[in-house]
Amino acid sequence: MTPSSFDERLARYAELLVKVGVNLPAGGKLLVNAPLSAAPLVRLVARAAYRAGALDVRVEYHDEHLALALYEDGSDEAMGFLPPWATEQVQHMLDDGYARLSIRGDDPALLKNVNPERIARRSKLMAQASREVSAAVSGFAVNWTVAAMSTPAWAQAVYPELPEAEAVACLWDDIFKVTRADLPDPLGAWEDHVAALARRSAHLNDKQYAAVHLTTELGTDLTVGLAERHIWQGGAEEAKNGIVGVPNLPTDEVFTMPHRDRVNGVAVASKPLSVRGQVVEGIRVRFENGKAVEVSAEKGEDTLKSLIATDEGAAHLGEIALVAASAPVAQTGTLFFNTLFDENAASHIALGRCYPTNVQGGADAQQRQAAGGNDSLIHVDWMIGTPGASVDGITADGQREPLMRGGEWMI
Repeated sequence: MTPSSFDERLARYAELLVKVGVNLPAGGKLLVNAPLSAAPLVRLVARAAYRAGALDVRVEYHDEHLALALYEDGSDEAMGFLPPWATEQVQHMLDDGYARLSIRGDDPALLKNVNPERIARRSKLMAQASREVSAAVSGFAVNWTVAAMSTPAWAQAVYPELPEAEAVACLWDDIFKVTRADLPDPLGAWEDHVAALARRSAHLNDKQYAAVHLTTELGTDLTVGLAERHIWQGGAEEAKNGIVGVPNLPTDEVFTMPHRDRVNGVAVASKPLSVRGQVVEGIRVRFENGKAVEVSAEKGEDTLKSLIATDEGAAHLGEIALVAASAPVAQTGTLFFNTLFDENAASHIALGRCYPTNVQGGADAQQRQAAGGNDSLIHVDWMIGTPGASVDGITADGQREPLMRGGEWMI
């Protein structure tokens, strides 16, 4: 039976986050990171987790306006200060096997009036401090997932023409739809969807293409050489603790690791990018031998350039992901100004750090680097896919095989 009331759908959504997202087992422990306004959802998550047999549920609430206060009123000294123990608790909890659920609902333009240099400085400091935590999460030391909730600021950015309450309700409808929480059997729907993504990943892994070539009607003409012994992934992921979860809800991507030195051509963004509390539009980047050598944007160019200047690896790619133009997020016709959603509406690339699970032996840093993997403090996805996109797989001997036409899968 399809759930009708908001409370019913929210409860189903919470259950999805626990049973599909982190797939919490009996005796499992869960750490939830969420905005203050997510308390009603977090309480439902806690109940679903305890019904599943959880041993412990811990919550870290955050207030994004505290960051705004620091940027606008903090001294230079405060901007450069972060206590050495800031990430110790999270690291201890990861070491202790706590699954991690992150719930997002940020205002995409909260920091629009803040100097990008201050944001870049603070972001780099925080990335350096949390490097070990980020490595543990991206390496799937534990099962984790990222999800979203509708908040007034985010909803008004997505639906600026609507009154706040209506905008929040419409965004919730979108979230329930693309996560399949509004279906009669959401758990069964996710089982089928994950299986379909796994089949495509297996096909691409069997092929072991040397590169993929992506073109769009917006001007993207990009050849992405792939890492040696690369692994395509999509949907579910088995963590090192043996638990299989779904890292992103929603997810419609099949992704792998580029070779950091074998990317050539031009990438033109098909959607704005919300990053560091600012919106970047009209991105155009030319790559030469793996490195971004020409970078421009119609809006937020300073923010984009500060990202790429974070470190040496920030100018190289760490991910290439293919997404059908008919994916559920794309079918909403909505621009979400949120990477979790927008990246699942279009094929995309990511500047910066690669995922170690995208290459054989990737847990070893030396093997990962030898295969062509990229390292950086950042990992920033931006969308280049379109309804007219074409993607070819290129074999080691230069043969081309169609993977996508008109934005849709051919395999």
